[in-house]
Amino acid sequence: MGAYYYLVSQLPSLSYGVSAAIETKDFIELCRSFLSPQDFKLLDYCRLDPEGNTPFSLGQAYQSMPEPVGSHLLDNWRIWERALRLHLARFRLQHVKQENPVVADAPADPIDAALVAKNAVSIESPLEAELYLDRARWSAIEALQGFDYFGRDTVYAYYLKLQLLERKQKFKVDEGFEAYQGLYNSIMDAAQSRIYAGEPK
Repeated sequence: MGAYYYLVSQLPSLSYGVSAAIETKDFIELCRSFLSPQDFKLLDYCRLDPEGNTPFSLGQAYQSMPEPVGSHLLDNWRIWERALRLHLARFRLQHVKQENPVVADAPADPIDAALVAKNAVSIESPLEAELYLDRARWSAIEALQGFDYFGRDTVYAYYLKLQLLERKQKFKVDEGFEAYQGLYNSIMDAAQSRIYAGEPK
């Protein structure tokens, strides 16, 4: 426990939307130094997409419920993310009026995952929808983390959040392009309005 206290106390605080003051590789090396071998191995389960984390897959198209790994945070995170993705798939298929028998039935619980999915598919901008989903994931991780601030689940939650921040950094180019497109379209619309109103070009 003392080693975990020292590990957590060294980690820079994380805030959604603010670049992390630590890189993933440095975080992993810190964990390698302070976590027990068994707890360090569980870092492999700290993935934003557990389905794609071979060999810890949840099953084809999330058909299978995740096997417990013994961490309250990771077990519940994988259940939450599975529910979110299945609801997203269901709502998106409904939107395009298609059925896909390969997709597993979306579970009723956790209910907040279903609500997040429903809200996300109603957002017109794909980029804004992705940002909304990641903010919701951040909130879910915080809610699932529990109160053992210097326990291993705090370390796993930190790793998941770090991945979310890195993912958001990759969106910056897309955000900039979308902002440019919006500005460009508004300028063109204004120019067209002046032309239709008989104003000089």
